[in-house]
Amino acid sequence: MSTATIAATLSTLGIQFLERGWLSANNSVFMGKKGPTAVVDTGYCAHASQTLLLVRHALNARPLDHIVNTHLHSDHCGGNALLAEHYPDARILIPPGQWEAVQQWDPVALTYQPTGQECPPFAAHQQLLPGATIELGDWAWEIHAAPGHDPHSVVLFQPDHRCLISADALWENGFGVVFPELEGEQAFDDVSATLELIRNLKPAVVIPGHGSVFTDVSAALDRAASRLAQFQSNPTAHLRYALKVLIKYRLLEWQQIEFQDLHRWAEVTPYLAAHMPSDNTQSWLKNLLNDLQRSGALRQEGSLILNT
Repeated sequence: MSTATIAATLSTLGIQFLERGWLSANNSVFMGKKGPTAVVDTGYCAHASQTLLLVRHALNARPLDHIVNTHLHSDHCGGNALLAEHYPDARILIPPGQWEAVQQWDPVALTYQPTGQECPPFAAHQQLLPGATIELGDWAWEIHAAPGHDPHSVVLFQPDHRCLISADALWENGFGVVFPELEGEQAFDDVSATLELIRNLKPAVVIPGHGSVFTDVSAALDRAASRLAQFQSNPTAHLRYALKVLIKYRLLEWQQIEFQDLHRWAEVTPYLAAHMPSDNTQSWLKNLLNDLQRSGALRQEGSLILNT
């Protein structure tokens, strides 16, 4: 499917797709002629002002009716609070699994403390119930449970145009870190089931949580299945990958940090600290940093760690 066809599909659905960097998840702004305006996912809090500007520009002075989150990782809902401040009538819709955690604002249950990330508190108004549909713009979108990367995640599917908002359940070249595995929960089978769900939906266009919109869905699913098989055969490789992702993610925000400051952060970040050895913690961290440097994800200049 050509780029022009993708653009035509998004235009028909009333979607303005905002591709963001890896610190913030992509945003999809819905501009129906009759139905409610909406934004799906709102990026990381460090980019909240930019998210607001992008959404306001896309809405072109129209009000924002819905703020929809596919899941509540910090890079998908970090702009909720600022958007709600500027659009006080907007209703925030979230998957049901963490409804109580949001109502009580529990940063541990919401994984912000365990990952060492941040998210300004926000109030939620409605649950995205799997099996139901939601009106976004002028079209009805199916809500499907998509556990794996996050046990509470959903994906949104528009059957008339076979368009899928996949969040982090499927990217063009993989999927998001399977965070439940870091907590000792068996979640690789959930990833497999979600990939099978997507295969059965047979989307023609996929709007991922990160990266560009794509149409060669079969190839993307095959790559994701291959990657999953590698992790299933070697869970330690997935763990090491996940720890490096957590470091790289914060480095995207910090841009540079002294090694000792990074080490102190890692020691108080539960997902990292839980896997630190009882001794030689600095050597353990340096080993991860060396891997990231070899892959081109960062640069080390003496004690200074710099994003690349």
